[in-house]
Amino acid sequence: MAGSRNSIVVRVTALTCGIAALCSFPGAIAAGESTQKQPSVEVRAESFPVVSDFRVAGDAKQTRFILDLDRKIDLRAFTLANPYRVVVDIPQVTFQLPAGAGSTARGLIKAFRYGLVMPGGSRLVFDLTGPAKIEKAYVLDPANDQPSRLVLELASVERAAFVPSATGDRTAASLRPAADPAPETSEAKAVAQPADPPDPRPVVVIDPGHGGIDNGTQAHSGETEKAIVLEFALALRDRIAQSGKYRVVLTRSDDTFIPLGDRVKIARSQNAALFISIHADALPRREGDAQGATIYTLSDRASDAEAERLAESENKADAIGGVNLTEEPTEVADILIDLAQRETRTFSNRFARTLMGEMKSTVRMHKNPLKSAGFKVLKAPDVPSALIELGYVSNKEDLKHLVSDSWRSRTIGSVAQAIDTFLAKRIVSAEPAGEARN
Repeated sequence: MAGSRNSIVVRVTALTCGIAALCSFPGAIAAGESTQKQPSVEVRAESFPVVSDFRVAGDAKQTRFILDLDRKIDLRAFTLANPYRVVVDIPQVTFQLPAGAGSTARGLIKAFRYGLVMPGGSRLVFDLTGPAKIEKAYVLDPANDQPSRLVLELASVERAAFVPSATGDRTAASLRPAADPAPETSEAKAVAQPADPPDPRPVVVIDPGHGGIDNGTQAHSGETEKAIVLEFALALRDRIAQSGKYRVVLTRSDDTFIPLGDRVKIARSQNAALFISIHADALPRREGDAQGATIYTLSDRASDAEAERLAESENKADAIGGVNLTEEPTEVADILIDLAQRETRTFSNRFARTLMGEMKSTVRMHKNPLKSAGFKVLKAPDVPSALIELGYVSNKEDLKHLVSDSWRSRTIGSVAQAIDTFLAKRIVSAEPAGEARN
């Protein structure tokens, strides 16, 4: 395995030198550098401000949004286009809003989402009915037995007069706490500071999809994809770790929003031997019903219309956070990525087939269990990757399984076995010929 990965690095390095000499792209290779997002740090929940209620008033010309808090906080608000949105960044808070609060529509506000977007920072994202500007955004002090209130006042503008008030490079900095950060968890340290001497075991990165402000799909009965897949990923981590053969890293271990690009960077920064993204799909009612688990690998062309729909939906996840944080590769980086991915895709497809063989004996599979599409989260050029849709939360039988402890245990067992089978073969094939015979 190490030999295979090193051969990719050698070829890419040689190509980098040659192409860099021919092309004037001074920042080209930086697109492949690994700068990772750390998992969240532990902070006592009781220290966070509490959001308890909200109100919306106004019409299609002027709309006011009010949020009740138990103390005064800072905020930063800005507008975005395509689609039209208003984003309000605030310090991390505890949301105690009634179920379905975000579906409230009135005036310029079509709907809104809210949640944790990074350690120390929460976010509200308002979907607008059309172009608008922020007339005022402020927080009132508590007074006369009334709580502190966040007030957002919007006014409609002509499409030609709309100007976005912020860009993606202004996101995280203003959210970070000014005080010293809380001590890192042991898992955060594992990602940020590899042990010295390095742990020689292969690294398996498990990626629970969505999180924080991004719920993913949601069942009619209220279960969210982000919670279902996180519980599955935590249990899978524990099962894999039991053998002691592999080191396991999660892209998120709690309800935190992680941009798609950062999930890939975590895998690459850890020199991962395998990256597995866990999801649970849903179909709109008009598209009928579907059931069973599906395994996806990366492809420039989707294997069918459903795979294309799902990839397009998942790839928009960063926009849920209000700002698309995906880094577009430069022309040179594109060439290098394409060359490296050819071999990586072969290993990814091999793992997908191994995984299907293990899962089909214990889990109900989709009628077409192996598919491919252009998922951004699978685009690490040197890390074999696959995305598992455990089932459809829109299907009653699948949902019953997804929340079942016994089903989860059986499914985790089959996934863990597939990982072991795949990595065992890669480790043996990567050994020098003389060592392999001993």
